[in-house]
Amino acid sequence: MKGLDMTRDFSAGNYGFIPAVFQYSSGAVADDGYEIERVRFDRLVPLAEGFALAAKFIQEAGRPLTSFCACELRSPAAFSEDGFRAFNLHYVKTLSEWGIFDGTTNPVARSNVCPEIDPPSEPSFYAFCFTRPTRAATPTFVIAGGAEAREGSGTYPERIVRYRELGADALQEKVRMTTSHMEKRMAAFGFGWKDTTGVQAYSIRDFHPVLADELVRRGALRSGLTWHFARPPVVDLEYEMDCRRVIREAVI
Repeated sequence: MKGLDMTRDFSAGNYGFIPAVFQYSSGAVADDGYEIERVRFDRLVPLAEGFALAAKFIQEAGRPLTSFCACELRSPAAFSEDGFRAFNLHYVKTLSEWGIFDGTTNPVARSNVCPEIDPPSEPSFYAFCFTRPTRAATPTFVIAGGAEAREGSGTYPERIVRYRELGADALQEKVRMTTSHMEKRMAAFGFGWKDTTGVQAYSIRDFHPVLADELVRRGALRSGLTWHFARPPVVDLEYEMDCRRVIREAVI
């Protein structure tokens, strides 16, 4: 199911991934014979506590910590570019201890957004995913959060589509770019919108006027849309999305 050029295997976790940057991958897909399970916390829990609770849940399921394959985080406010890097250097320490991050390549997909109203006082966990054995043949995957920044080198101001523009046409371009990111990442695993069981959007802007053309007509909302009133993690980004195909989900 996985593309030959864009994906890599993380055999210790029984999943493949799309390499991206040191802090996260662009997506994870379970190996044959395994499925991804998503676990959401009933309340936000601080980062260290969230990692501890995730470790307990994973180990009680009889799985190694290396099966941790995705997480959804919440932060107090959008970071500067330097601040975001500092946070990420802290975040990956636990993944290194778990034998997941090797100092260069990180297979774990991630979303990290900033609630606009009643944000947490410190970076916190919202949800995480891990792989477990299954007899089902249904494939499962998680696509990492992506916003309206062009991929490649350069600072965020250089890569953000319609930088600091908030007009209707600018917002449409931002949504279109982000939707295209999701499609490209799913295609790397051999999937598309028709395969998703969950799609999430993160923005404090009113993107409803472009919803039909940029999401519904492209098939993105076959399972509906969960809209979180939150900002992407870096200042001046306005719209972020992630998506998944996960058959088993739990709330703890």
